[in-house]
Amino acid sequence: MTTHPNLTISGHPILAHKLSILRSSQTPPSQFRSLLREITYNLGYESTLNLKTKPIPVSTPMEETEGVKLLDTVALIPIMRAGLSMVDPMLDLIPEADVHHIGMYRSKGSLLPVQYYNKLPRDKSADVAYVLDPMIATSGTICAVLNILKKWGAKKLHVISVLASRSGLEKLFASHPDVEVTVIAVDEVLRGGMIVPGLGDAGDRLYKTSTEGQDDDEKLCSPSKRKRTMST
Repeated sequence: MTTHPNLTISGHPILAHKLSILRSSQTPPSQFRSLLREITYNLGYESTLNLKTKPIPVSTPMEETEGVKLLDTVALIPIMRAGLSMVDPMLDLIPEADVHHIGMYRSKGSLLPVQYYNKLPRDKSADVAYVLDPMIATSGTICAVLNILKKWGAKKLHVISVLASRSGLEKLFASHPDVEVTVIAVDEVLRGGMIVPGLGDAGDRLYKTSTEGQDDDEKLCSPSKRKRTMST
């Protein structure tokens, strides 16, 4: 699937160039973080194209005129940990946005998402919620978060990612055909839950951590805080 009414694949040559550098195993964490920030900022522009506005009066040094102000309330939903790196560039774009964190990891055996952190306010939702995660691989984690946000009451959902797998997008749109998705590229292969050629583990590359020891991810959550695996 490379076409869907709610799928936007950026065709910008500069973003394609930056994605190639991001993919390279020779790109150090500092440059990886910088590139992801630049890419997110530009994808943010494309993703916010249809936000609603209202007219407001503006006084310029020359005369009175009419401007616009954002009408939609916006929430940014980074999926920890890799999604955290996408928050600051989106806040540069929309300083008024709220930020609500959701922590998820994939269970090693089943690749099913496990929620370990959720800071959605009970008394407040948003007109538009942007879900931030550098990659849509199996889409299990993304779909689980979308389910949570729909129950929370977000009126419109939009996923911003750098890369997606073809099969991940198919699963996402099968479960959530109303959700919008913006990416730079779609890779054909998904192997062992990882996008190929992809760009590796985004969290490891962002924070210079090793994939060794990831088998023990579940041990990071104490038994009292561990959440039930969420099938989607």
